[in-house]
Amino acid sequence: MDYAHRYCIVGAGTSGLAAAKNLKQHGIPCDVFEKLDDVGGNWYYGKPGSSVYKSTHLISSKPGTEYTDFPMPKEYPDYPSHWQAHEYIKSYARHFGLYDLITFNTSVERIVPTDEHAASPLWDVTLSTGETRRYGGVIICNGHNWDPKWPDYPGRFDGLVLHSCQYKTPDVLIDKRVLVVGAGNSGCDIAVESAQNAKVTFHSTRRGYYYNPKYTFGKPSDQVNEFLLRLRVPLTLQRWLYSIILKLLVGLPQDYGLPKPDHKFFETHPIVNQLILYYVGQGDIKVKPDVAELRGDRVMFQDGSEEQIDVIIYATGFKITFPFIEKRYLNWKDGKPVLYWHVFHPHYDNLFVIGLIQPDSGQWGLVDYQAQAVAKFICAQKNNPAKAEIMRRLKATAEQPRNRGIKYKDSTRHYVEVEHFGYREHLKKLIKKLA
Repeated sequence: MDYAHRYCIVGAGTSGLAAAKNLKQHGIPCDVFEKLDDVGGNWYYGKPGSSVYKSTHLISSKPGTEYTDFPMPKEYPDYPSHWQAHEYIKSYARHFGLYDLITFNTSVERIVPTDEHAASPLWDVTLSTGETRRYGGVIICNGHNWDPKWPDYPGRFDGLVLHSCQYKTPDVLIDKRVLVVGAGNSGCDIAVESAQNAKVTFHSTRRGYYYNPKYTFGKPSDQVNEFLLRLRVPLTLQRWLYSIILKLLVGLPQDYGLPKPDHKFFETHPIVNQLILYYVGQGDIKVKPDVAELRGDRVMFQDGSEEQIDVIIYATGFKITFPFIEKRYLNWKDGKPVLYWHVFHPHYDNLFVIGLIQPDSGQWGLVDYQAQAVAKFICAQKNNPAKAEIMRRLKATAEQPRNRGIKYKDSTRHYVEVEHFGYREHLKKLIKKLA
């Protein structure tokens, strides 16, 4: 078969499926390669590369998470479980006839352009079967929450050590002295689960954070936030409103003995968990600063305190990793690919990355808009050279999302953080330009 007029899509998770659906709808031939035996990626519980644990639920509600043209079932709760999410993803793939495009149990091992200086080279794609195919373009959708980032603390620890992506069920916590390191959403979830099962739970964080409730005034909090954004409430006023709402509904973190946040609202990725305040307040979670040193069966913290520990769970995030393509082909700078709005390569017209974002909301609708823009740009290159040229000039700037002027805390956690409302509006404008 001649693959020079087809696109190769890497991965059949939520982003790869959105890419395949939109390319199919625009009449663009494509092949999808997935290393697992079914779709879902990170949401395929228990499979390699999946970081969800048994008790995982979405932290964004249904309307803020679902694809743009495929609503979640009405009978689903506001915050579906991981198995409901996986069933939804599979039904999406069935509804749009995507299974026929996917080769399962096959991974992409290497991607190389035939001419790295050309704007639209062909791409040699080597598969785990040993076969190499020459494709007309590539869309990378392998995700960025699968390669664990481990902290480098001095000393040695003799107990059980897990990364949050390895944690699945609370049996490893029962009657243990547990330390959870990291205050992201997974770290807070696991700390709460530990408080319900462990003998003692310690939670170590480097800084103070705001802990957002899942519900505000009886509505999912992200839907209340969406309402304010649609009203175009200025950022300063929105921050003031949130401070009042949080103080009235749950109180401030320092009221519970947690560190005072060292940043303004929205300057870190949102933590959606109010149970951690409950368990901290009643003493089931003991708050600790950052780790200073590992000492066999004990851990010393930055404040000089020391505790005996049986299990450490590092909820310390993930590295952005593309093991099948050299960094120079992705315009890699300062620890990440520098792409126009995290999608479009500034030089190559047929290489894209979909899903390389960490939004302050649900993601699947946003990756659908990303894929729509990509599909329309591919079509424009063939059918409307003038519009394609407009897009080329835009993406050559490698401009990053503006995020309503929010300055995120300087950490690897925020390399691909985006403010969802402005990001979505920009993608919609791109789609109209390329229509």
